Amino acid sequence: MQENRLIPTELRREALALQESLEFDDAGGEGVTNHVDDEYRWAGVEDPKVMITTSRDPSSRLKMFAKELKLVFPGAQRMNRGRHEVGALVRACKANGVTDLLVVHEHRGTPVGFIVSHLPFGPTAYFTLCNVVMRHDVPDLGTVSEAKPHLIMHGFSSRLGKRVSDILRYLFPVPKDDSHRVITFANQDDYISFRHHVYRKTNHRNVELTEVGPRFELKLYMIRQGTLEQEATADVEWRWHPYTNTAHKRVFLSAE
Repeated sequence: MQENRLIPTELRREALALQESLEFDDAGGEGVTNHVDDEYRWAGVEDPKVMITTSRDPSSRLKMFAKELKLVFPGAQRMNRGRHEVGALVRACKANGVTDLLVVHEHRGTPVGFIVSHLPFGPTAYFTLCNVVMRHDVPDLGTVSEAKPHLIMHGFSSRLGKRVSDILRYLFPVPKDDSHRVITFANQDDYISFRHHVYRKTNHRNVELTEVGPRFELKLYMIRQGTLEQEATADVEWRWHPYTNTAHKRVFLSAE
């Protein structure tokens, strides 16, 4: 600059290359690190409003399972699917201030799929359901408490694990301290076990746990960044690849 000469060509090329790489090297590029990027930044300020529905033409067992899920999430509502298409469902939910849309799928009467779509902008998490035991299958179960439950999230130590933990725990409102209802999501080898208990103190040292059901395992296979009706266009944030050589050895939801 002192000699008033042009910048050498090599330096100019290098500067342009550096500028291009810097555009993609912003602070939010490594995941959700910023409150602006975080879809759950208002979670906990207001209670979530959950809507539960099924795939089309549900069997009686799937309807039963949807009813039981309605008891699990405080303040949830259940909607008959009828002939509504997904886009119309999502638009109706957004118009009524619903924060999360849950859809359960079945195969020959057995629930096999569970989708959590956070509204209004996503993300949408897709889970496989297995080992489902409904309340209807267990005789002489007590009534379900409608108190807001305490949550136990166990084994979600990786970054993806924390993401999934947020998606699941923000389906529930903030509980009162004296609530005697506990819901557990325990991750082991990427299978998330769901258990639902109520407890009572028998004396000042001991606690008696009673399982009130239902119980099932969830296996995450995809997270998309948009809502449910944007399947064709939304970016895939994470997808499970079961047919790679190392798939059986790898765990994704915990860092151990």
